[in-house]
Amino acid sequence: MSGPAFRLRAAEPRDCAEIDRLVRELAEYEKLSHQAVGTPEGLREALFGERPACEAILAEREGRAVGFALFFTTFSTFLCRPGLYLEDLFVEPGHRGAGIGKAMLRHLAALAVERRCGRFEWRVLDWNAPSIRFYESIGGRLLPEWQLVRMTEAEFGALARG
Repeated sequence: MSGPAFRLRAAEPRDCAEIDRLVRELAEYEKLSHQAVGTPEGLREALFGERPACEAILAEREGRAVGFALFFTTFSTFLCRPGLYLEDLFVEPGHRGAGIGKAMLRHLAALAVERRCGRFEWRVLDWNAPSIRFYESIGGRLLPEWQLVRMTEAEFGALARG
């Protein structure tokens, strides 16, 4: 795809409404809109609050956000080193094929190197064949032996109460 150049930059508090918009587009693409209940205010607290839980970068074309990556630090007890976990990466369909997704992953890989991370990880839905092919083409490996375990707030709340 040809078109205007893009730039990547760290998200700022003023970007939370745009990130929320992109999150909702991602949720629609993944057929999970019913789960996208966060708010720009919630993103602001998570990204820029007293105890930030995550970071984000934006991809812009002609001053408009067309993609984002949201990530956070993990830790490996086996390696005794931090890791970088990519929670979400999304590029609007009309801007795919311009190298934006690869540029965001390259940026995050460089950040993982800079931070001396032992791992850079993320998940992909098993039906998302185009993304799986893309991730494998840049050296990503799917780990089928690892299964995601999840508890919702109600479930971990019940566990905490005994």
